[in-house]
Formats: sequence, structure tokens, C-alpha cells
Amino acid sequence: MPTPNAAQRPLAITAGDPAGIGPEIIVKAYLQAPEDLANSFVVGDVGVMRRAARVIAGPAGIAPPVLVLDSAAEAASVPPRCIPVLQVGPRAPELAYGQVQAEAERLAASWIVWAARAALRGEVAGIVTAPVHKEALAAAGVPYPGHTEMLQAEAAAWAGCPLAEMPVRMMLANDELRVVLLSIHVSLREAIARVTGPNIEQTLQIADTALRAMLGRSPRLAVAGLNPHAGEGGQFGREELDIIAPAVAAARARGLDVHGPYAPDTVFMRARQGAFDAVIAMYHDQGLIPVKYLGLDQGVNVTLGLPLVRTSPDHGTAFDLAGSGQADPRSLIAAVRQARVLGQR
Repeated sequence: MPTPNAAQRPLAITAGDPAGIGPEIIVKAYLQAPEDLANSFVVGDVGVMRRAARVIAGPAGIAPPVLVLDSAAEAASVPPRCIPVLQVGPRAPELAYGQVQAEAERLAASWIVWAARAALRGEVAGIVTAPVHKEALAAAGVPYPGHTEMLQAEAAAWAGCPLAEMPVRMMLANDELRVVLLSIHVSLREAIARVTGPNIEQTLQIADTALRAMLGRSPRLAVAGLNPHAGEGGQFGREELDIIAPAVAAARARGLDVHGPYAPDTVFMRARQGAFDAVIAMYHDQGLIPVKYLGLDQGVNVTLGLPLVRTSPDHGTAFDLAGSGQADPRSLIAAVRQARVLGQR
């Protein structure tokens, strides 16, 4: 049987931590954006999604229908505002909302692995991942701190190569700003140690390749400095002079349209105003704070460098909101829209 093209293949949406807001924002997304959610399905547990549907309906309302799929291909025929679920693994126990629970993350991890492998086999156009909880992942014995590292490992295993040969980067984006991170889920001390010439050059190449495909042209990349005022000529640290600037020069010599290093306190504003298509941030919070300050409702996390499409909302499990029905689905809807665009390239 021929493999369906990207436009025909469904999107897989992993349900995330059952104790968090993931299932609820998924239900809301199907109700509020039925056209965007058409030909997609939830990878997870039927009971988890039915409980979320009841939460969204409230005590006096009628819960939206949750449909059980036998295969991913059935997603194309699901009526609007119905929540299609592919049961992966045995039925889940009912878990308390808003708590760190190892069992919740064991379930979430199994759903991620299933979706990643389906994407690598070409059965789905891409995956959108609802949030997981990193402390719960550790409690569950999952040997990866988050989605990005887990998906990198799955992709490397599929390709039959070591992790070092499957480099990935996290890009956070909204309508105003794109930021690519040099390092992800490590301590600040470790992040500073990863500010090396080869790491910067690799990040620039990954960002250039991915954004070139997204934009249809060579992207204009800015590199943020590590130190205040980008080191102020070496007065506040020499990383910009000794490491970052030479890496930028090497990337420019290879034809990349890259500039910097620039002072971190102004480069994001310049990118937002249109001077650059993306900023390379030297560590996690340096890049995520400006993106999230612009609003969590439209932020999307895109993993660059994978042989599959993966996006996610730009927020976490929000245990304080779980089970209340108050969580905002707009970032998830934006992630679905972005996955649709990327899955057709």
C-alpha cells in the first residue's frame, strides 16, 4: 500500500502528563478550533481524555464525545468537535490532578515513544506534544529530562547512529520572535561550559537549515552574548572575544547570514522589530524569558534537527490549574497549526 502524502497523514497529539492540563487543553482545542484539529488524533488513554472532557463540560454540561480509534488512519473521518483517541497500552488508572506522580509520567513517556516511532515510520505527518513534568519524569525512571532529549534518542536509534550524530536544538517562536537555544535542560553552570565554538557553529548550522526550509530563503541570524553588554570589550568576560565572535566569523565564512555577538538586553528587541529572523541564545532562560514575556498563549516550541516534525505549546503542566477547566488552549492550537505547516514541507 502506498504511503499517504503529508497532507493526507494525520497529526498525532500526545496527551501529556495525565495529572496536568494537557488533556484539558486538548479537549478545548478540538472544541474551539475544529478546522485546525481536523485529521488529528490523541495518543494516550481513553479514560484520561473522557475525564478531561467531563472537566471541560462542568457539572451541568454535557461532555463532548471521545471516540476510540482502531488506527491512526481513522482520524480523517472523525466529525468536528469530537476527540479521537488511539489507546496506547493498557487502560490507565485514575490519577490525582496536580501532583507529581511517577505513574503519570510512565504513561506520558509511553505515549511519546509511540508517537515518535509512528512519525519516524511516516505514519503521521508530525507530532504535537502536550506538557510533561520533569520532576515526575525523573521519578518514573525516564532517563531523559524532557521531550527534546527523548525524541533525539528515538531518532538516533531509528537512524542507527549515536546521539552525537543526531544534534537537535529547541526553538521557541511566536508571531513576533524566534529564539534558538544553544543548550536546553542543564544547570546554568553546565550551560556556560557548553558555550564553545563547535557548539555555537553547530547551533547556527541547525538553525540556518531549519529556518531556510521554513522561510524559503536564507535566514538572518543574530547571536546573543553571554555576558552583560556582550562582555563590553572583555571587561565583563572574554567569552564573546575568544569563543563567540570567532564562531560567528567561521559561520559567515561558510555563507551563513549571521551577526553578533550582541548585548543580550537589546538583541531580542531588535529581532522583534524585524532586524533578524531568529536569535541564538546562549542558555535556556536567556532565550525563553523574552519569548514567554510576550505571552504564553501563542508561543510554540519547535524541535530543530529531528527527522520528524515536533511542536509543543510554550508552557508546562500547570498543576495549579489541572482539573479546573480554566487552562488556555491557544498555545496548543498554535502548535498544531505550526506542525501542519512544517509537515507539508
